[in-house]
Amino acid sequence: MKGTVGELGEFGLIRELTSRITPTPAVRIGPGDDAAVVTAPDRRVVASTDILLEGRHFRRDWSTAYDVGRKAAAQNLADIAAMGAVPTAILLGLVVPAELPATWPTELMDGLRDECQVAGAAVVGGDVVRGDTITVAITALGDLRNAEPVTRGGAQPGDVVAVTGWLGWSAAGYAVLTRGFRSPRAFVEAHRRPEPPYHAGPAAAGLGATAMTDVSDGLVADLGHIAEASKVRIDLASTKIDIPTQMSDIGTAVGVDPMQWVLNGGEDHAIVATFPPDVKLPARWKVIGEVLHPSALPQVTVDGAPWARAGWDHFGDNGDAESPPRGGSVAPGGGR
Repeated sequence: MKGTVGELGEFGLIRELTSRITPTPAVRIGPGDDAAVVTAPDRRVVASTDILLEGRHFRRDWSTAYDVGRKAAAQNLADIAAMGAVPTAILLGLVVPAELPATWPTELMDGLRDECQVAGAAVVGGDVVRGDTITVAITALGDLRNAEPVTRGGAQPGDVVAVTGWLGWSAAGYAVLTRGFRSPRAFVEAHRRPEPPYHAGPAAAGLGATAMTDVSDGLVADLGHIAEASKVRIDLASTKIDIPTQMSDIGTAVGVDPMQWVLNGGEDHAIVATFPPDVKLPARWKVIGEVLHPSALPQVTVDGAPWARAGWDHFGDNGDAESPPRGGSVAPGGGR
């Protein structure tokens, strides 16, 4: 392989990237034609897209290209699962400088491929363009398998709120990285490569989930989307939210209440959903709150009181590179 993307050329780069793709049975036509063909037996395709920009959403001194690939795929595939769908495919839009070592985009592709395999999906095509700043744009597709999508708008008073997956780990890992450390490794890796519980989305739909989302902006912020769409109040019980001892230790070391990470931190891509109170939930789900009639405006409360801080807003007061932007980000938090 030649040393840089410029030396490799557009079509040489495309050949290198596509040689790393592993197809799945859902892929009828992969890269190489005008467009890919992916089976959609349900005839309803679930789609989501996201963009990662170097310096805004990832740093090459913190994350390898492989890490960025895993994270870029994970954050998009989690959105598919959060609709109750099974991920099937992703498309890649890639902008890279000509002087970038050619190993960077190929390692990125390896990360995309491997994360897709975890979710049962495949990379089916995309485009590459020369530009000054590395930009990774992902479009993810999924199949509802004849089930109805689980939206944010179905939560009902009396429902329980339950979560599966990690909360606050990516935010704690970011806190470690910003202080120049690389351990505890589990939290740093959680920031670099989230591990969404993909299976939990379709499983929750099968259990009768009334509303669902992945935790990308932060638990309070994302539940706020459900509260607003469903016109309800969601109350979380802090005593039901587990904080690992090691996370508490990090909080003590950096002077941060770890509950802030759990409630405000995003990018773990846990799945949070509301269920009718009589549903018997598997052990992987942890009940952390309840859905109530709104006392005034739809909102999220913690132990009955409004939570002072929300999650990430790209165009709000926290919209700078030192604060937590979403999706493969320099810091955790963001929007779907």
